[in-house]
Amino acid sequence: MANSRSYLDIALASIEVFTDDGKLDLEELNFLLGLALRDNVVDDDEKRVLANVFRRAEQGELRPAVRARMAEVRAKHGVPA
Repeated sequence: MANSRSYLDIALASIEVFTDDGKLDLEELNFLLGLALRDNVVDDDEKRVLANVFRRAEQGELRPAVRARMAEVRAKHGVPA
């Protein structure tokens, strides 16, 4: 059974990411993805929240490794661009 509130955990954790330095780094990205994958499934709510996080991150400066990891997550888990 999917963790019905994990998308809230992702949303709350992303607030800390962006209030820290305004940028998403690889460690933070992997942490957010780990929250989504606690039950081994990225459900539609988690995809929606991750897509919002990714769009917000793309408005700023991203390291190439973070950009590549986001592309990988989108492809593997169906997170919309």
